[in-house]
Amino acid sequence: MVARLLAQLCRWDGLIGEVVLTHNLPAEAVPVPPGGWPFRFIEVFNSAPAGFGANHNHAFARSSSEFFCVLNPDIELNDPAIWEQLVQQGREPRVGCAYPVLLNPDGSRQDNEREAVSPLALLRRHLLKRAQCRVDWVSAAFWLVRASAWREVGGFDERYFMYCEDTDFCLRLQMAGWKLAKAQATAVHDASWSSRQLGAHLLWHLRSMMRLWTQPTLRRYLSGRFHGA
Repeated sequence: MVARLLAQLCRWDGLIGEVVLTHNLPAEAVPVPPGGWPFRFIEVFNSAPAGFGANHNHAFARSSSEFFCVLNPDIELNDPAIWEQLVQQGREPRVGCAYPVLLNPDGSRQDNEREAVSPLALLRRHLLKRAQCRVDWVSAAFWLVRASAWREVGGFDERYFMYCEDTDFCLRLQMAGWKLAKAQATAVHDASWSSRQLGAHLLWHLRSMMRLWTQPTLRRYLSGRFHGA
């Protein structure tokens, strides 16, 4: 997946300034393509696995660009207008995070736009099968984030090892006066949905949800939304 994604990024010669690839597990260095990389390419080899948020915070700390992109390796960039549309949205006033429409491999639309993950929202969604009321956060499988907004809110909360760090970030971003904006472009996300299976991912997901529910961010956000802030 990483090799395929890098090959796709190479097609946007001159548009992408820097790519940071973090190897969270032991891995060989990625071979340099014929003619070299069309962007500054940095590989980070972790001595021990770090969390999703920590890896991205460390990667973005070394960047000085106007925008950062959070990009999962299981993303396929099949829309030639993807970067133009994302940057156009990202430069709108007070937009802190722009994102595309994500599709499943079969072409159906993926639910990367979601309501705040409260117990009540989960009850409405999974047991009552009701549609979501609004978009409070967006899956971090593919984001374009304004660097100044990222730094203002302090990036990801590294206490989340995996899962819910994107929810927490989106809520804090909006409480700081920034907006989420959907671009009129698509990308395919071949998600594995590991958190829905028994194992470490499910445990990480449950731990992260408990942290989200017991920390003040979600309560403050919901209180503000319900009172028209």
